[in-house]
Amino acid sequence: MAAVDSFQFLYREISRSCESYFETLALVGALYAASRAVILLRDCCTMVRVHFLPRIIPSKKLAQRYGDWAVIYGASEPLAKAYAEELARHGISIIFVTQDHTAVRDTATALCQSYGVETVVVLADFSLDQAAGKPIKEAMRGKDIGFLVNCVDESLNSPRSLIEMPEQSLLDLVNKNVAVATLMTRMVLPGMVERSRGAVVNISSGACCRPLPGRVTLIASTGYLDHLSRALHLEYSRKGIFVQSLIPLQVASSGRQPSSSLPPSRGGWFVPKPEVYAQHAISTLGVSNRTTGYWPHTLQYGLMRCIPEWIWVLGSHMFITLN
Repeated sequence: MAAVDSFQFLYREISRSCESYFETLALVGALYAASRAVILLRDCCTMVRVHFLPRIIPSKKLAQRYGDWAVIYGASEPLAKAYAEELARHGISIIFVTQDHTAVRDTATALCQSYGVETVVVLADFSLDQAAGKPIKEAMRGKDIGFLVNCVDESLNSPRSLIEMPEQSLLDLVNKNVAVATLMTRMVLPGMVERSRGAVVNISSGACCRPLPGRVTLIASTGYLDHLSRALHLEYSRKGIFVQSLIPLQVASSGRQPSSSLPPSRGGWFVPKPEVYAQHAISTLGVSNRTTGYWPHTLQYGLMRCIPEWIWVLGSHMFITLN
């Protein structure tokens, strides 16, 4: 009876009965470890191909690959301005589409003086009438439009419950970030298809990849832009149109960031200034149709996918409560 009650005896009996399964479990573990190693190697190769090789190996000029002009919608946003400046640095002329002329007037003048490109500022308020598209079509007439850049509105950044938002503000946000971005694509695509070249770039946010409390309008709008880009890529890639979804994480600017609850930052390695981000993002044109655009953000995104969703949501709830 004492032997039966002995822990050592019980352990030996259990080990003997499970001995036949040890090799099977070891094989399963080895296969799992090998699969994770293959995935890690694949992700590393993808990062090198998307973020490093394009910056090392010279390619054709952007104007030759896509066209001489770019249309920038959401031009008052810091990322859109930085992206426009980087395009101008490559010799691309810019058509700014905005509701506020003063927001981009200085930028347009500076690009003309610094890079010798042409700039046009088009005032268009789509909340008034669909006829707001007419001046945009006039501005594009006769021009080799090679780029369309849609940028999500930075006013979505602040945490806010859906039921706290006024109905008119909600309609305006959905109209600006969903309906108008789609309409802009509809206006630009026919010319690109006719010339069998062009690039559509939708700058949304990494927030579309992981739902967060207090970010309903942000996640819904950026998720729409992300899926719109992926669907357009499937439909028009065979016609020579490159469609890209940029999903940046935190980028330094004057306000809170689209993908983060963190306060404004002055910039850094993981929180680049808009100009730094734009330089990296443009190098991925023609390489990846869905990317963060910035390799440290890709590392962060990979880590974010490894964190269980309940931990991510719990941390977000705690941050909102503390602030």
